[in-house]
Amino acid sequence: MKTVAVVGLGKFGYYIAKSLSKLDVTVIAVDNNEQRVQEISEYIENAFVLDSTNKHALEEVGIVELDTVIVSIGENIEASILSVMALKDLGNKNIIAKAITTTHGEILAKIGASKVVHPEKMAGRALVKNLVENINFEKIDLSNSMRIIKFIAPPNTVSKTFKEIEIKTHDAKLIAYKSSGEWFTDLENNHKIKEDDLLAYLGDAKKIESFYDELSKL
Repeated sequence: MKTVAVVGLGKFGYYIAKSLSKLDVTVIAVDNNEQRVQEISEYIENAFVLDSTNKHALEEVGIVELDTVIVSIGENIEASILSVMALKDLGNKNIIAKAITTTHGEILAKIGASKVVHPEKMAGRALVKNLVENINFEKIDLSNSMRIIKFIAPPNTVSKTFKEIEIKTHDAKLIAYKSSGEWFTDLENNHKIKEDDLLAYLGDAKKIESFYDELSKL
């Protein structure tokens, strides 16, 4: 199971950590504010109060050589920069960092951030997909010709039934969905898709990813 760390649990970081907790990944969430850590611990088991500029503290909670770390530190630009430097020194590979200003973003990129984001310019549920490719959109190859894709329901599908979002031009079959923390395979009911529902589809390996793109445009 993939492990992702979220450093900084303000509004942006909290949203990302909570969204990731609904997927098949292990999430480590850290902040120097005890109240924020307590709030996210309702959803995430590995939540810690620590100073993210301290390499030893990061190492102790397992934020070492991870594939993806998201740095979402608020107005403290110095802490943001020092945290990215510490994470880089610990061998973390894909460091995605929130920037407050253009200059802040340029500095983060120069010191090793793989990607810099300006969350105020990004909208809605597309946020997680833009940040962490293949986490909120997971692919499972069953064979050379068959693939399962799992993804968080796009915003435009919320409050619709599965019949209403059916796309007849694709041979994609809904095989299960996760809602309110529970998986369901009974797909003949009138379930209305909720925000944060996780959908699983089976289909042709070459076509099924374009099904997701078309679904998002409905």
